[in-house]
Amino acid sequence: MRRLALAAALLLAAADTQAHDFWIEPSTFHPRPGQTVAVGLRVGQNFIGDPVPRYSDGIAAFYVRQNGGDENIEGADRIDPAGFLRADGKATAIIGYASIGAYIELPPDKFEDYLRLYGLDDIIANRSKRGERDKPGRERFFRYAKALLTGLKPSGAVSKPLGLAYEIVPDEDPTGRPEPFRGHILYNDKPLADALVVALLHNEPSVKLQTRSDAQGAFSLALPRTGVWLIKSVHMVRAGFFSSEDWDSLWASLAFEAPGPQP
Repeated sequence: MRRLALAAALLLAAADTQAHDFWIEPSTFHPRPGQTVAVGLRVGQNFIGDPVPRYSDGIAAFYVRQNGGDENIEGADRIDPAGFLRADGKATAIIGYASIGAYIELPPDKFEDYLRLYGLDDIIANRSKRGERDKPGRERFFRYAKALLTGLKPSGAVSKPLGLAYEIVPDEDPTGRPEPFRGHILYNDKPLADALVVALLHNEPSVKLQTRSDAQGAFSLALPRTGVWLIKSVHMVRAGFFSSEDWDSLWASLAFEAPGPQP
């Protein structure tokens, strides 16, 4: 019975998060050395969201990279925050999260609205070409979220991939100085062209920037002000022939606090 209850909770959580952004929201983006940081998971839109309790059975990876090593983020199931870590604080730390796939099915009109909302026009065109626009959208989605904890100095590790299946990788540590955000979109460790990339300012839905990656997967966004930003992107591919779903979607996010002007 306990396993059935957990499975039902996971399915409900999957349904609630479908077609919504997913990100990591720590209790602070500027921890002191040795400070305990509560790591929350959030789901919503326009960088305004609700807590997502921890369900370990739905987590493929959840860890912090700092001081040259990786450490799993532990926590108790069915509560928020999803975990806790002790910050080294000497240099920028990277929190990484990957989910297992969750299946969902949407009616044709809702599925197409969602595809349009996230700039997945190529999938709409593909469904139309195959005569599938009147069919439900059967999808398995995967979440790949990152967050940066500002340290006493920037870290070169920030510009190196974590190895997630879909990932936003900054070209340099964006917590160090106020410059345009430059990065790359990687899909299975390779640059992805023409991916829609969106930047949102925390709790200010009117502030929204977007661009698409170039042929080398590179993009640049001139963030207009300081504050906590979310960089996000969604990629969708046709599922394998023997899969129960028609599509696999991959959701990447990166949350960090952009610094103010240097004195």
